[in-house]
Amino acid sequence: MIAMKVLSLFDWMSCWMVALERAWVKVDTYYSSEIDNHAIKVSEKNYPNIIRLGDVNKWRDWDLWEIDLIIWWSPCQWFSFAWKQLAFDDPRSKLFFTMVDIIEHYKPKYFLLENVKMKQEFKDIISSYMWVQPIEINSNLVSAQNRKRFYWTNIPNIKHPEDLKINLKNILEEDKNINYIDEFKNCVRKNVIDIDL
Repeated sequence: MIAMKVLSLFDWMSCWMVALERAWVKVDTYYSSEIDNHAIKVSEKNYPNIIRLGDVNKWRDWDLWEIDLIIWWSPCQWFSFAWKQLAFDDPRSKLFFTMVDIIEHYKPKYFLLENVKMKQEFKDIISSYMWVQPIEINSNLVSAQNRKRFYWTNIPNIKHPEDLKINLKNILEEDKNINYIDEFKNCVRKNVIDIDL
């Protein structure tokens, strides 16, 4: 496999780098665009060789060569059902169009966009710019969290992951002084949440 040149927008703590490593994807160069100082510090500690580009709004100043993969999870709060759903009327959500400009400029072989489950009209707008329909994947298939997300990508042969049947008790560390399961069950009961432990 040829090592890839990767551009990660809204890179946060470089979690995409973690994902690429776990997927055995060889990375030649990893460019990170992130402005949150706390996230950058974590990324710098774990991945000191990442090339940090800063603010995505200044992308025209970047001097990059042949990007193989562009990945991003754009600001999602204003698409989310949990928020006001202002979508493209919010300046942060409008950054989606900045990413479209970046893709059109660099023309990567592959792209991958992740975002929250959202109204059909918002999903349709994003799909029209990405030229693909999203794949919906719930992270509860591979982790102890219920997290439905859309993934727009042109990477071929993407399939739903196998259900690993992971729940809370699979990820808690043992502490003889604390019964985490009972503590969590009490919290769940108080908040009337239905969850399989």
